[in-house]
Amino acid sequence: MHDAPHVSVAIITFNEADRLAECVRSVIFADEIVVVDSGSSDGTREIARALGCKVYEHPFCGFASQKQYAVDRCRHDWVLILDADERLPAPTANEIKYRISTASEDVAAFGFLRRNYLHRRWIRHCGWWPDKVVRLVRRSRGAFNPKTVHERWLARGRVEQLPLYFDHYSFRNYAEMIEKLQLYSTLAAQEMASGKVKIYPWSPLLHGGWTFFYTYVLKLGFLCGFDGAIIALLNAGGSFMKYAKCWEIIHHGATAAEEDRD
Repeated sequence: MHDAPHVSVAIITFNEADRLAECVRSVIFADEIVVVDSGSSDGTREIARALGCKVYEHPFCGFASQKQYAVDRCRHDWVLILDADERLPAPTANEIKYRISTASEDVAAFGFLRRNYLHRRWIRHCGWWPDKVVRLVRRSRGAFNPKTVHERWLARGRVEQLPLYFDHYSFRNYAEMIEKLQLYSTLAAQEMASGKVKIYPWSPLLHGGWTFFYTYVLKLGFLCGFDGAIIALLNAGGSFMKYAKCWEIIHHGATAAEEDRD
């Protein structure tokens, strides 16, 4: 009889003092928990150490690069990749070691279903469900793509989708959604501007309008009440600003926004 495979957990953090402990406690089955922090000022690193995590500090240089750095710090080949605002329910946690112990050699990673919450409410529409993500990986059989945002694990082998889910408490309130909109639209615009993308003066409005229609109508966001309307509007705003900022970078330089604030 073979011993159960060891599994590491990789988490990246920035000012997650109020959420990290609950995340870590949901993966107490792990043989190792690695936390990579990018300059928290709220005691996140101290909390992680008190919980028995291995803590590393690394300047933030994009989500894919930061998560890859965390995965590379792990000792074991099987790595569960989480954010500090994600939680594993007990049935999912209990199943993970069994799944990797019975996985065939051609399986390079496992996919999960992610339940996204807003105001502690599971959002079942707006394109937020079903949300399929690859999170349990053999680190020797893959790597993150080089994208700055919307990072994705690229497995070298078969990805098996599991009928298991975990919970994602991404936003505490609308203000946090706007903060993320600003960050993601800026990073995405910089990435787009570095490529050969064509941006026209009408691109922001067209993309923003389509995103609202897609989220609120085609993805049934109207069934989620006021939260659904806000999600659709902010998705549209994020798309609008991504293209607007890309236009700004191309026509006015990458530091135009910073110069305007000075």
